[in-house]
Amino acid sequence: MTHQGVLENIKAIAFDLDGTLVDSAGGLAEAIDNMLKELGFSPAGKERVSIWVGNGVDVLVERALSWAGAQITPELQKAARTSFDKFYAVSVTTGSELFPEVKETLEQLAKHGLSMGIVTNKATPFIAPLLKKLGIENYFSLVLGSDDVKALKPHPAPLYLTMGTFGVRKEELLFVGDSRNDIIAAQNAGCPCVGLTYGYNYGESIVLSEPDCVLTHFSGLLPAIGLSEIK
Repeated sequence: MTHQGVLENIKAIAFDLDGTLVDSAGGLAEAIDNMLKELGFSPAGKERVSIWVGNGVDVLVERALSWAGAQITPELQKAARTSFDKFYAVSVTTGSELFPEVKETLEQLAKHGLSMGIVTNKATPFIAPLLKKLGIENYFSLVLGSDDVKALKPHPAPLYLTMGTFGVRKEELLFVGDSRNDIIAAQNAGCPCVGLTYGYNYGESIVLSEPDCVLTHFSGLLPAIGLSEIK
């Protein structure tokens, strides 16, 4: 699925978080369902919540309230966000796990001296505890959450900031994600990108967003940039 030559000379890699490195739908769904119950609505369930993930917490909360048939007012939105944050502070770590092969692959990439960062629309306070709990915090020299940037993906701003921080040109930064927001952000920034098929992409195939390379397994990243696979 790789266009010849696109993924050569990669010097840095930025990763999306939810649906790419971390299977976080369980923790998000638990917090959304607890929030809905606290506000007097029915729970939505993991399958439904995973289709709402990807545009940051406020949009996730809004989608849940709309689904519940709530009359959305600024007051309700604020109360719902407070409720979600309270529940997610716990379930962010208990309801999240690494996707297969993630840690081993990051280990190999680190050995090859690639700069690595995280670019996510997840609210910043939840990121560090999650990375620490999963034991991958040391791989990333840059972590950008929704509170660290002026505009969220699919806007290219976070990727421009990443290029500047790592001192690489756009063609030297690879962005790896699982949703159309990730692929559009990379395309807007002029970076090559990898689309993973197993994440949370609003229920549609990542192929439709036309990433430069489509992978079904995270470890496929190594041969995609010319490194040997994990033995």
